[in-house]
Amino acid sequence: MQDFFEFSLGARVLYQVGLASELGQVISNALPQRRALLVADKGVISAGLLEPIKAGISPVEIVGLFDDVPANSSVAKVTEGAALARAVDANLIIAVGGGSPIDTAKGIRILLTLGGSIPDYEGYNVIETPLTPLVAIPTTAGTGSEVTPIAVILDEADQRKISIVSRYITPDLAILDPLMTRTLPPRLTAATGMDALSHAIETYVSTENNPFSDSLALAAIDMIATHLRDAVHNGEDLVARSQLLIAATMAGIACGNSLFGVVHALSHAVGGKFPVHHGTANAIFLPPCMRFNSEVVPERYVRIARAMGVNVGGRNNAEVIADGIAAVHTLTADCGLPTRLRDVGVPREALPELAELAAVEPAIFNNPRSATPEELLAMLEEVW
Repeated sequence: MQDFFEFSLGARVLYQVGLASELGQVISNALPQRRALLVADKGVISAGLLEPIKAGISPVEIVGLFDDVPANSSVAKVTEGAALARAVDANLIIAVGGGSPIDTAKGIRILLTLGGSIPDYEGYNVIETPLTPLVAIPTTAGTGSEVTPIAVILDEADQRKISIVSRYITPDLAILDPLMTRTLPPRLTAATGMDALSHAIETYVSTENNPFSDSLALAAIDMIATHLRDAVHNGEDLVARSQLLIAATMAGIACGNSLFGVVHALSHAVGGKFPVHHGTANAIFLPPCMRFNSEVVPERYVRIARAMGVNVGGRNNAEVIADGIAAVHTLTADCGLPTRLRDVGVPREALPELAELAAVEPAIFNNPRSATPEELLAMLEEVW
């Protein structure tokens, strides 16, 4: 039993099929600001996902569009986006997309309000003041960035990912519309879904877990295990799309309160050096990291296995945990994602450096078990 914990809901969340096409009225009911900078990547634009937003944006005015968003949000692009926001005198930011556009928008709102450069705000609670309002509309069911107080931004000069954590960077409004995820290709549906699963699993075993985050994490694990395959293999399945979108947001709220662990430490290390999709990296690292952590919190991994659909009754913990880990591995493979680092372009000779980087990555500090560089290297070797 915890002596003390804190839980914050953060963003206001609105869900409805087709809600994005009513965005202007939704915003006007919630916020006074009217001059909006849109932040989206070119994939979102080519899929036509901005069209319903533009059609329903009145009485809000779109004064600019920043669409030069890379696969991994970067310091350089955040700086460019903030310059555009100032030039068009934006007082509201609307992010449409997955984790990178939303994290880019979080970075833009920081610089638009406070100035400086993104590395100035690295760490926990460096930002302690309200920022330019942000509305987030996820087009993937993955990062949960639409509700988290976290932004992860690549510092290309240092080849590392900067983590910024503050309740003030949480979006003011999260719009969940499953129609906005319907055109997501199978591979990205799978990778973002596994990203959400990693958030839920890591949150549940984090040293900062609490009863509220636990309940959200377990429900998200169950929903993702049940619906991810259907969404991957039939993108028009709105039931599956809706359940995944809600699950990803629930996992985001959970991890925003209880934070990450060794999976994200390794993924951030890899993502700083190689162009590997974050969700794919998380999927690769989940099985060895679950095995590593299960030695210190076995009862939690038994509960995770149950949420994954494993038969728990009358069986010993070791068998149940092994089946839970296998269920995660099978889900990854069933959804067509790689399960080895070599298959995503990570060379074996890079592993020792990645282990050293992961050992000092902030995400690892909430892991339930301390991990040395040697132990991290062993996990990297296991999935190479």
